[in-house]
Amino acid sequence: MELLGRLVEKGLRREPPTRDEALAVLATSDDDVLDVVAAAGRVRRQWFGRRVKLNYLVNLKSGLCPEDCSYCSQRLGSTAGILKYTWLKPEEASQAAAAGVAGGAKRVCLVASGRGPTDRDVDRVSRTIEAIKEQNEGVEVCACLGLLSAGQAEKLRGAGADAYNHNLNTSEATYGEITTTHTYADRVETVQQAQSAGLSACSGLIAGMGETDEDLVDVVFALRELDPDSVPVNFLIPFEGTPLAKEWNLTPQRCLRILAMVRFVCPDVEVRLAGGREVHLRTLQPLALHLANSVFLGDYLTSEGQAGRADLDMIADAGFEVEGAGTTTLPAHRTGGAANGAPGEGPGCGSHPAAGGTAGSVCGPAGEAGCGSGCGHATGPGCGSVATTEPSRATEPSRATGTTGAGAGAAEQAAPGAGPRPDLVTVRRRGAGTEVAPNA
Repeated sequence: MELLGRLVEKGLRREPPTRDEALAVLATSDDDVLDVVAAAGRVRRQWFGRRVKLNYLVNLKSGLCPEDCSYCSQRLGSTAGILKYTWLKPEEASQAAAAGVAGGAKRVCLVASGRGPTDRDVDRVSRTIEAIKEQNEGVEVCACLGLLSAGQAEKLRGAGADAYNHNLNTSEATYGEITTTHTYADRVETVQQAQSAGLSACSGLIAGMGETDEDLVDVVFALRELDPDSVPVNFLIPFEGTPLAKEWNLTPQRCLRILAMVRFVCPDVEVRLAGGREVHLRTLQPLALHLANSVFLGDYLTSEGQAGRADLDMIADAGFEVEGAGTTTLPAHRTGGAANGAPGEGPGCGSHPAAGGTAGSVCGPAGEAGCGSGCGHATGPGCGSVATTEPSRATEPSRATGTTGAGAGAAEQAAPGAGPRPDLVTVRRRGAGTEVAPNA
């Protein structure tokens, strides 16, 4: 296919596709999906080889958010049966983080529900960052706390934070349809504040909320312009008890096309396979590793993910390797190691100097795409240790189905592959904030 050949050549030069080319990727047929994956996979291997970076979410404060993000199980008015608790103590968060690090996680993402932190909250999180870094030498820490006020990014940076996450989630034109309590511009400003403070920026999107192809292309091109180091791609988890509970708009093939489009637009950036992958990609998750070079390990913020052991087996079986702590994730040209990463035309997505440099350069999933903070999912990957033994299934609640009280029954009667799998949406009842062992 001429289109794919042209996009591969551009990706190897860090040159973006045109908007029409990006739309054409999304419009390819299911019959061509393996060709699309193979083409985008060449670009992924050029910049990241066969390495997969593991990230681990620790939910510092769960539920009771005053924001009204329609996709989020922690939103104002949500009736989803999620865990609700106030701030974890630094030692509790550090213990939760250690579980993920033991499973191979290179980055720990600290998430808190809410519109944004107070200065007292920032002090609290700073102590948590220090505790985690003291216990886990070399680990990266990303904070996802919501909209930042003046000086807060600098405080987090001073405490040892490496990155800050705040997702754009969807296009500017449609943002008001999913959230009314803050604006798209508020989110952009927070990412820019993090960049100005020398934090590595992590900002991504949520697919599956009823958006058009044009909306998806708009947000990905906006992310390219914003120039984050990491772009989490979340797939909506339609939580029972939220306004988007019945939005089942994704197929595994469409998810792969979306990931491929993101890779072509941001060829040399850490593309993270984030929230909702288990629900929407299902058995095609290994194919997504040819497009994304980063994943969340184990559970999400308020929903359960694939077992950590299964994640590690999937990565190995697909012929990939877990990225070690001593390996730099980004290509040399993005970290100041070289003026240009490849011969050819202008800079690719995010060709700025490394964090702390003069140019601006953050970790989350969706469906749960996060709290007012915008981190991945309100149900995003949660905290869980990399246990080789899974907790008893008796500790899990009934699966969310989009119909209050329906439980797993109706969903589990659906034939495999017959459409959406709401029976895969499981509210988290383990890990940090509980007495049950985490699932990393």
